[in-house]
Amino acid sequence: MTPSPERLDLLNRMEEARRQTQRQLNMIDRQITRRMTALIPSLGRKQSGYRRGKPPDPGAFLERYRARLAALTAERQPEIDALARKLARQDHAIEALRQRLGIDRDGRPAARHEHAGTTMDHHDAGPASALWPETGALISR
Repeated sequence: MTPSPERLDLLNRMEEARRQTQRQLNMIDRQITRRMTALIPSLGRKQSGYRRGKPPDPGAFLERYRARLAALTAERQPEIDALARKLARQDHAIEALRQRLGIDRDGRPAARHEHAGTTMDHHDAGPASALWPETGALISR
């Protein structure tokens, strides 16, 4: 039995909404990266050369970079968290609709397995990235 065109249209709209949410998350990531790139010159060495016999601390720049990155990320964290939760809800809803329609991610009829547990759920595949671990294996789509 093939799914009705209305159901397939609903699935397509849900998938497009999910892609839009993912684009918003990616845009926030790019904005943070751009701001950090612009800040790098100001984070440069605070002292040039040796001062009073002490060599410059090579880890100081990295410490300043990490602190500034944490501050910029903290500013956007509520928005990032909300979008990540929305993405997880969308994934769950899309997967539930696909199961009801009996189709896989490629739009083909899903194979029916006689033994429970023979397929791997997409959430078991590991995190999508180190930045968004709560979104599951989303890059494979």
